[in-house]
Amino acid sequence: MATTYLVLANRILRELNEVEMTSTTFSSSRGIQTAVKDFINKAIHDIYNEGAELPLLHTTTTQALTTGDGEYDFPSDMRRVDFESFFLKPTELITNGEFASNITSWTTGDGSPSHTSSGNGRLNLNDAAAYQSISTVKNKTYRIQVRVLSPNSSATTLIVRVGTSAGGTQNLNTTIGVTNFGEGNILDTTFTATATTSYVYVESDGVQLDVDYIRVSRSDITPSKLSYISYDTYLQTNKPADDVNQSSAYGKPVKVVRKPDYSSFILSPIPGEGEYTVSYDYYKTHTDLSAHGDNMGLPDRFSSIIVDRAKYYVYMLRSDPEHAQLADRDYQRKLKLLKLDYGTHSADYMRTDVITESISTNVGTRVVLSLIHI
Repeated sequence: MATTYLVLANRILRELNEVEMTSTTFSSSRGIQTAVKDFINKAIHDIYNEGAELPLLHTTTTQALTTGDGEYDFPSDMRRVDFESFFLKPTELITNGEFASNITSWTTGDGSPSHTSSGNGRLNLNDAAAYQSISTVKNKTYRIQVRVLSPNSSATTLIVRVGTSAGGTQNLNTTIGVTNFGEGNILDTTFTATATTSYVYVESDGVQLDVDYIRVSRSDITPSKLSYISYDTYLQTNKPADDVNQSSAYGKPVKVVRKPDYSSFILSPIPGEGEYTVSYDYYKTHTDLSAHGDNMGLPDRFSSIIVDRAKYYVYMLRSDPEHAQLADRDYQRKLKLLKLDYGTHSADYMRTDVITESISTNVGTRVVLSLIHI
């Protein structure tokens, strides 16, 4: 049974020998019932504040960059950002190119393309075609990657075209053969855009094929890690150059800076092109439970931590320090288990630091190994 807001509240009320609530009476709670609801959210706040970097709160986001814009806001649910995780990479231009749950953003060509849940989701082309328009920069070169499989294990080919119209062949006109039926085959090639709008077109001719993914991005932008520098360092070393009011000062960002108010980050140099994307990790804030069916973010086996912490606040409300102390003791013990199971560690491996020292003596040279730590 899922540990919902109602289940948590009733578990506490039951231990306090108070009247429990139902899904109908939950919104009209009174007295101790309302207090328990408030204390549950307060308890969850305490748990997450004790472990701000719990993997349960970890997520990754991306930020598409704009030419001439060097400052970007953090997500509204950001709690803490990992500034060692900032990477610059080319922007993925295809929308829904992984076909995880549907084929939206793709327009039907010939036949009737459909979605299949095989693998992680695929575009099924049974004697059919599909295409999508993307924004490109004229005369820039792009890398296109397509993975295709044959669900019927028949040797065949997928037609792949890129042009200035749907099915056009101005930029690319090729095929990819499917011979390795178990793993499929991957097309990995490039094309040079001749217009600001390009059309990516795929077609199966008389056979059934599954397209696993289609990816397009600039070929001349190499993914790279951004180095973090403090705001003070930025003011002294990078900001003067970034503030020059001319496009020649723009370029490929190599540094990331946190604004002192923690509301946004700065990239230096200022992006000189609009087909960069920054990805980074952060720990998000949780959302308070509200409706009776809301689920807590923690695994069910840790629901008793919330119960213990909420009981502590109830006993403090009732001026019962003895039982409050007992509830707090149980909470602290279980919190240690939570941190042990889900806490963030500095490394996922063991290492040893060994200093090798050569000492010359009258009878030769001997090596001394000093074990520092593991």
